[in-house]
Amino acid sequence: MKKSMLSILAIVLGLIIIAFPMVGLIGAQAIIGVAVLLMGVFLLISGISEVDYSPSRGIATVIIGILILILGLILLFSPNTFAFLAALTIYLAGILLIIAGLVTLIGNKDSGFSFWSGVLGIILGVIYIILGTYARDPMVLGALIGIWLILTGIIRLLDN
Repeated sequence: MKKSMLSILAIVLGLIIIAFPMVGLIGAQAIIGVAVLLMGVFLLISGISEVDYSPSRGIATVIIGILILILGLILLFSPNTFAFLAALTIYLAGILLIIAGLVTLIGNKDSGFSFWSGVLGIILGVIYIILGTYARDPMVLGALIGIWLILTGIIRLLDN
């Protein structure tokens, strides 16, 4: 039951992130801030639920989730910080996807979900950094995090 709820949460958050760029009225700061914030929410909830199965992985995921939540709030509500970090934000979000993928991959090598979700996080993190270097549209980058959440949710649902 807990696995299904987390899977659905990931899919819903991914759809929300993808929907925001479609609106076209939200600035890059809000798009990236909301995407990072929702990524942090998912990692925090996922980490809390994983503490029962793997305490070290659960605690690491909770800590990363909290850090990403704080970063998302700062990006969302502090225009000055966003302006200062604008160039680094793209790389930072990609690095955070890679870190989340590594934590998931290393935490439990026996689970199909952990392996494929970890690999997916690492691959999408690298793609995020590459696209961030050349793409000038923040909607593409926000959608990439949404795609990661949706695919992670689907993989988690399909994992036995």
